[in-house]
Amino acid sequence: MLDRSIIIFLVTAGLAGTLWVMRNNWKRYLLLYIISSFTGNLICYTFTSVGLYTFPYIPFHGGLIMPVGIVATVFPFIVLIGVRFAPDKWAWRIPFYWAVVHLGVLGEVILKYTAIFKFNSAWDLWDSYTIWWIYLLLFDILGRKIVPLDSRKPIPDSTFRYGNWGWIIIHVILIATIFLAGVYTGMTLFK
Repeated sequence: MLDRSIIIFLVTAGLAGTLWVMRNNWKRYLLLYIISSFTGNLICYTFTSVGLYTFPYIPFHGGLIMPVGIVATVFPFIVLIGVRFAPDKWAWRIPFYWAVVHLGVLGEVILKYTAIFKFNSAWDLWDSYTIWWIYLLLFDILGRKIVPLDSRKPIPDSTFRYGNWGWIIIHVILIATIFLAGVYTGMTLFK
């Protein structure tokens, strides 16, 4: 029952968030959504097909080897949020995506403790971490070409300066997830 609830929550939140972002320029964001959804599903299908990870129990997916619904809603939503709100300057865009990647990998670790998601021995969190970075940065570059500046709302650079809310949020996310990664590593190595 928990697995069903997780999938319903993720798909609903991904769809709601996607529609919220798309309202600003639905044609451009829809194009970016379709490309990122297709690419995310293709990557996930490839990695699942070669056995890097599996999805032992996927409710609502009728025997598919991967959770198409989650990949088609959550991953594009993250891409759209990044394109819409990432700061203009790379000096601040990198910490923004750093926090997003850490939250994505944390989500994978949480799902790993359900029946939905399972890493195989050839795949680990470092691989996921790397793929998240590549996926998000490539779609950030593509998204900035598809979605014009007047349809984006970059978080101001000043937000990320010492003591401001962006600086605090990024540091809380990074410190908490790095601490949790240390706990996870300790649990994995010393079980």
